[in-house]
Order: sequence, then C-alpha cells, then structure tokens
Amino acid sequence: MTTTLPKIAWIGLGIMGSPMSENLIKAGYDVTGYTLEREKLDRLTAAGGTAAASVAEAVRDADVIVTMVPASPQVEAVAYGPGGILENARPGALLIDMSSITPGTSVALAEHAGRKCIRVLDAPVSGGEAGAVEAVLSIMVGGEQADFEAARPLFEALGRTVVLCGPHGSGQTVKAANQLMVAVNIQACAEAVVFLERSGVDLGAALEVLGGGLAGSTVLARKKDNFLNRDFTPGFRIDLHHKDMGIVTDAARAVGAALPVGAVVAQLVASLRAQGDGGLDHSALLRGVERLSGTGI
Repeated sequence: MTTTLPKIAWIGLGIMGSPMSENLIKAGYDVTGYTLEREKLDRLTAAGGTAAASVAEAVRDADVIVTMVPASPQVEAVAYGPGGILENARPGALLIDMSSITPGTSVALAEHAGRKCIRVLDAPVSGGEAGAVEAVLSIMVGGEQADFEAARPLFEALGRTVVLCGPHGSGQTVKAANQLMVAVNIQACAEAVVFLERSGVDLGAALEVLGGGLAGSTVLARKKDNFLNRDFTPGFRIDLHHKDMGIVTDAARAVGAALPVGAVVAQLVASLRAQGDGGLDHSALLRGVERLSGTGI
C-alpha cells in the first residue's frame, strides 16, 4: 500500500511497544520493527508490519524512529555504536524515545544525535498496557516545538493527551513525577484494601463508592480488579517501577526537592522486589501491605 505518511522504525516490542506499534499500523503507517524476541517480531508481521534483523536494518530507510525499551542502558545500547541508530539513520530523521529513562540520558542523546543531523524528542507515556492497547495514553514530550508538531499525528494515533512539556529531558522529568504519583497512589489504595478487608467490609462495594468520590482516581479505576481478584499479571512490572523510583529519587535530589512519602514508597517497592515479586504488576504492592499486616499470602 502506498502512503504519504512517514516510514516508521520501531525498536522494542514489549508489553507497551507491541500494541503501540500495531496502533500505528492500524492508522496507516508503514512500520518496520526490531526486538530481541522472535515471537514479538512474528506478532508485528501478523499485524501487517515488517520485521528487521537488526537495529541498523530497521532504521536505515526510516523517516521516524521510535524506541520503547526498558531503561537508560537499553536506550544507549540501541542508539550508540556501529550497529546503533545514530550511525545508521539518515540525516534529518526524527528519533522519538518513548522509554522511561533518566532526563540526563535524554539530554545527552539529543546532543549526540544533533551532531548527526538527527532530531530527537523524549516522549515517555503513562497509561499502562491498557492505555497502549486502547490508544489512550498520556504522552509527555521534551524537545523542539517544530519537531513536536511534526510528530503530533503519530502521537495522536497512540494517545489521547499529548503535551510538549519543555526542552529535551522535560518529558522524562514529567514521567518521573508521574511514576512518583502512581506509586504513592497504589500504595494508598493497597493500604485501604487491607484496612477494609480486616474491618469486614464488602470490598467490591467499598471500592465502588470510593471510586465515585474524591478518593477516586485513574489508578483505582484501572487497578480495582487487580485488588479484588489478587490478579497481579504484569501490565507494568514492579521491576520497572523500582527503576523509575530510582530515577525520580535521584532527579529530586539533584534539584533539591524533598520527597518524604515518595522515599518511603520507593523502599516499599524495593522491598517487594527483594522478596521475589519484581515480575508482578505494580498493584502487587498490596502483597507488601498484607505481609506487614501479618496476612498470609
């Protein structure tokens, strides 16, 4: 099919990357993907995309390159070096990193890419797996206004709330704040669940009425069934939230912002991970509260 839309290279087809890339295909984009897992490449081709054998092959003819990988080391691994994005993308290409990484990594990437005449946006997302599947993500962007406007149609195929937050690194700073708010909110919900159950209240009824009042939140709406069913199938893993709490803790220290509650929740996330629950959904913070309350798991 011939299209006037930019050609997309998509690097990283995990829990978020696979449905996001598929939404671009549905929107009419030509998507070539690369990831380490063969079955994820097969899923992309089944959806109408093209599988590449390497990062270099994926990005060579792309107008826009999107990376969606777990953390800063993986972004650096796919961006730098002879087989990386910067050495193989064509001048004028737009690199959009949608991973959640440190603001400093994003700033450095933009500087290095600029020397290769490659434009960069940092554009992490919030909304989890459900938001990725439903194309209702919140996308927080750092970079130049002109590059943001060029990428807006692509963003609007992936999300519902799309905002340029400032220069390079700003998207990652806002994402760090997002992860702080989400973790504290999940912890508060988990504590409320244990309190309600210990008090003999109908948990389903309680969460329904709480969701309709000031205590209601997107976190409660999205995670209510996880709490009710003790279903911690990962939509966003504790391991990744642990990484993100490290990012926000370090970034806050660098700018002199105190995060007293955030620091406690960061330790609770770390504790859950140390007890072997790192592969579970972050709603599994409930398990930590249950352990502290002497409830059998």
